[in-house]
Amino acid sequence: MRIPSNRDFTRITPSAFTYHRLKSYVSDCRAVLLPSFGGPHLLQLRSHVPVPPLKSHDVLVRARAVSVNPLDTRMRAGYGRSIFERLLPIILGRDVSGEVAAVGDKVRLVSVGEQVFGALHPTAVRGTYADYAILSEEEVTPKPDSLTHVEASAIPFAALTAWRALKSTARISEGQRILVVGGGGAVGLSAVQFAVAAGCSVVTTCGSQSVDRLLAAGAEQAVDYIAEVDVELAIKGKFDAVLDTIGMPETERMGINFLKRGGHYMTLQGEAASLSDRYGLIIGLPAATAVLLKKQLLYRFSHGIEYSWTYMRDDLEGLTEIRKLCEAGKMKIPVYKTFPIAQVKEAHEAKDKKLIPGPHAEKPKMPDKVKVLNNVSP
Repeated sequence: MRIPSNRDFTRITPSAFTYHRLKSYVSDCRAVLLPSFGGPHLLQLRSHVPVPPLKSHDVLVRARAVSVNPLDTRMRAGYGRSIFERLLPIILGRDVSGEVAAVGDKVRLVSVGEQVFGALHPTAVRGTYADYAILSEEEVTPKPDSLTHVEASAIPFAALTAWRALKSTARISEGQRILVVGGGGAVGLSAVQFAVAAGCSVVTTCGSQSVDRLLAAGAEQAVDYIAEVDVELAIKGKFDAVLDTIGMPETERMGINFLKRGGHYMTLQGEAASLSDRYGLIIGLPAATAVLLKKQLLYRFSHGIEYSWTYMRDDLEGLTEIRKLCEAGKMKIPVYKTFPIAQVKEAHEAKDKKLIPGPHAEKPKMPDKVKVLNNVSP
């Protein structure tokens, strides 16, 4: 694959150099567009996709690697259509690792030429499946030297999702017991590593192929839900917090019943987007709020616990902590396979068909290459 020529993007002329902190270094680049919702075949790699001028706190990242998250494949299929349908075509992608190409005039945390990694918030319209991605300065942080761009791009979105649940919502602390339902996925593995680093005792459920990895990550018990006849009997004791990455009715019931009074149950499978997609934003959001409030009141009175839907949010404190854990060798998401950007459809197909265990990631390892990497299986 060739490196883009000057026809693929336009650099600012020397006379305009003084504006480089406000404007992108490029006016257009290659990107993968989604013109309508549906299968992987709809993804289109196009040249000369406009790169918007940078706002004051924006960072332009020359992407070296970007990941394919489960959210990307769900969005491609129509998840979140109540928000995104009127904005089509959109660019998917949340994670990125690469080099700072330009910054807005008020950016102070990173500088041009610095190697960074980070993740966009879930509702971003211009994602990271592009040669150049735009993030706010609070959505990126310096990349640890110990990680390659491919390794780094697998981490931030999943880890920030786990951070929001365990640190922002449950506020876990040393000595507590944490249960992670579905620890083999990227979010689950991140949660296990966070909790272990915080000095917590961690138990998790997972598939057979993930048991050894989770025990090596520090879990005191990894219950194989495939081999165990009764998972609930295999899990011992009560917990201060439960993160449920599966979000099925049976895992919710199990998680709730394993909590101590005053504990926190958090699920990734909130209903705000699905109800909004079904009924529209005007009806769907209030309906979701009512469903959440009903469950919160029910479980507070019946079990004495707190119930939450948890989502990834950009969080500079969390991203900084993730970077520190990566530097210390305490946070890592395995990568099994990469794809070039031209094979983005194949990457999504592999994810949809579960041909590779776990979430995938798309990555431009070079400005003219995007690779799809696989994280870990749930």
